[in-house]
Amino acid sequence: MAEECNDENCPTHGSLKTRGALVEGTVVSLKAKKTAVIRCDYIQSVPKYERVEKRRGKLHIHVPPCVKIKEGDRIRAMECRKISKTKSHVVVK
Repeated sequence: MAEECNDENCPTHGSLKTRGALVEGTVVSLKAKKTAVIRCDYIQSVPKYERVEKRRGKLHIHVPPCVKIKEGDRIRAMECRKISKTKSHVVVK
């Protein structure tokens, strides 16, 4: 780890507490500073037709400076308190 992490919103080196849902997804975009957009694929049941369908959603997550990710990576994120208007998850792995 060449870079030192002074981020207050880092679950490892800072004081950010994680709780709730653990989501897994693929990194779609890293354009914003300390932010990534991930795509989460899931299966939804359709009871009327007794079938299942694939769906996907997008989440904005916080990326601390000590975590190195790139587009296309599969990552895990944990729910935390709101960091900004759209970010309420942080990268765990």
